[in-house]
Amino acid sequence: MGGMSGKRANGEGSIYPYKNGFAAYVWVATPEGDRKRKYVYGKTREETHEKWIKLHSEASKGSVQTRQRTVQAFLAYWLESIVKPNLAPLSYVSYEGSVRLYINPHLGGKRLDKLTARDVRDWLTKLSGICQCCAQGKDAKRAKARQRCCAAGECCEAFPSRRVIQAARDALRAGLTHAVAEEEIGKNVASLVKVPKPRRRRIKPWSVAEAGRFLADCADRDDHLFAAWMLVLCLGLRRGEVLGLTWKSVDFEAGEIYVDHQIQRAGRQILHRETKTEESDDFLPVPALCLKALRMRRAQQIGDRKAAGELWQGAHDLIFTTKYGTPIEPGNLTRMFALRARRAGLRVIPLRNTRHTCSSLLVALKVHPKVAQRFLRHSQIAMTMEVYAEASEEEVRAAIGKLSDAMGGTG
Repeated sequence: MGGMSGKRANGEGSIYPYKNGFAAYVWVATPEGDRKRKYVYGKTREETHEKWIKLHSEASKGSVQTRQRTVQAFLAYWLESIVKPNLAPLSYVSYEGSVRLYINPHLGGKRLDKLTARDVRDWLTKLSGICQCCAQGKDAKRAKARQRCCAAGECCEAFPSRRVIQAARDALRAGLTHAVAEEEIGKNVASLVKVPKPRRRRIKPWSVAEAGRFLADCADRDDHLFAAWMLVLCLGLRRGEVLGLTWKSVDFEAGEIYVDHQIQRAGRQILHRETKTEESDDFLPVPALCLKALRMRRAQQIGDRKAAGELWQGAHDLIFTTKYGTPIEPGNLTRMFALRARRAGLRVIPLRNTRHTCSSLLVALKVHPKVAQRFLRHSQIAMTMEVYAEASEEEVRAAIGKLSDAMGGTG
């Protein structure tokens, strides 16, 4: 048997045919301190040999995990060492919640390499019919006297919404993407499963007249958040962005505002973070009425500070604060918006739904479409023009007239 063909490549002695391909093993030291065989598999002898060499070099550097991790163990590692240090705190909070509440209870015990697309599909189907009040013991955590549903034997059928199910699938998919990258598994089974998209309820935004009534009512009542509502309704700022504005963000001389921070709640803490994208960091021109509202807000805050005395905690220099100078919770802003809408006798719409109204208000304030495009942060002017076409002149002018009267005449 002369020639090269008969001679085995180094280490090929441990490669043998197995199922539809080949397998090989290397003796390794495990983290627990034992010596065990760890196997690699491949379709061809060459592929298996390459994996064998890689495993060999890993084994020579230190201990190697021989048992395949469970889904739960892998996701715990992923959350701690990948998500936490590299992603936004809010992403960590959301992924961690999905893993703990929805993934681990059902898939956590399965071996990572044995998880199939069918497991994922079955899990999602099952999840949509599990009352989360029962599963998370929400009612059971209440004081005996206040238990009113699941713990009292009256299941309230609090099934997870489509959005929650989609988030759970996305969290699993993100974790498995990392497992594929680290070559713990060959393919991402979660990305093979389709989830029905959450249905969007169409809510009719406020007309300019309604927005005008809302603002006039807030101005009449000397509302502490009046300037915030002005910025949301006129400049289309997002909730976190408005709350993240500091006095440094406003240039009264130039009549501009710089949006680069936002307030977010992440689990137990409130964060004052930079906004997500470069595009959203921009100087926006501010209509005179908004500047006036900001000046009124400054006077109010000075009053609050005097009244609070020692108790004032305005370390952040934020424009919108509680009466003690602390940041306002994003969730509270949404709630206050609904309360004030009701008080002004208007239909309650979600705060984020005001971005559409904002565009018609800009028409009313005689803001040039090119400038409006910057406010709305539309990438295409066509979107802006379409919005501009919708607002009717008379109702718009009337609304603005009312508003400037409420603010004590323009100026």
